Amino acid sequence: MTPRLRRGSRVAVVSPASHAKRELVEAGVDRLRVFGYEPVLMPHALSRGPLYYAGTAAERVVDLHAAFADDTIDGILCTRGGWGSAELLPLLDRDLICLHPKVFVGYSDHTSLHAWFWNECALPTFYAPMVAADWSKPDGVDERTWRSALQGDDSWSVSKTDGVSILREGWAEGRLLGGCLSILCEALGTPWALKIEEPTILFLEDIGTKPYKWDRFLQHLIFAGALKNVRGIVLGDMSANIEPNEMALMEAACLHALRNFDGPITIGLNCGHVQRRNCSVPLGAWVTMNGTELTV
Repeated sequence: MTPRLRRGSRVAVVSPASHAKRELVEAGVDRLRVFGYEPVLMPHALSRGPLYYAGTAAERVVDLHAAFADDTIDGILCTRGGWGSAELLPLLDRDLICLHPKVFVGYSDHTSLHAWFWNECALPTFYAPMVAADWSKPDGVDERTWRSALQGDDSWSVSKTDGVSILREGWAEGRLLGGCLSILCEALGTPWALKIEEPTILFLEDIGTKPYKWDRFLQHLIFAGALKNVRGIVLGDMSANIEPNEMALMEAACLHALRNFDGPITIGLNCGHVQRRNCSVPLGAWVTMNGTELTV
């Protein structure tokens, strides 16, 4: 069963990667309260250092474990991404997390954690707005997809109104998995690479990644055999990667890399590294892909 939030839910605020700005965390926490949740700031959520981290790896994993172990907490929301989640993977307590499944929300660098939770616990998670990065903005969160994905208020779906356009027509269904493209590629060859072992719709997005890098990363996934069970591919909004005048090149680069992939391909989903109305994506859900529509 997919864990859910509800009005009044206690949500732990954690920083598993880089440190976050206090004022943005506080603004995000205030908005979460208005939204109806009870945020609980974990001890190292506002830590700074060593380097760019929000505490040592041991301190960050202590916060994460404490949030999972606390049965009064319904969900765990990350403040921001950056770099650092992969350091936690060898330290995570599988038995603890599997015994206390709950909502986990993050994106970008937290792709490492999403993959670990799926690989080790088959735990559905949410590639969705973060506290400092999105909840701190008045228009940072797409409320419709947040409520449908995380609260189950309605059936979840996205379409062209959420930025989706077609690169290759088609229909497919499968398990919705994925996240930040560069993080998924960097995990290949490690014990923590995302396991794609059933029909899958693969969602991919990134930041600061030019068309030739998308070409390179996508071909890396193909050469590694990571797409053998992938039936459809959903690419995210590209505004954090390129200028508007580079869009044609980006689309051509992705289609070139995926020239031997037979399934449908879309692009533009407003999820992850976006400026406003960040959509929530339920990783682990079984979905249908039909044209611009992606539905649970």
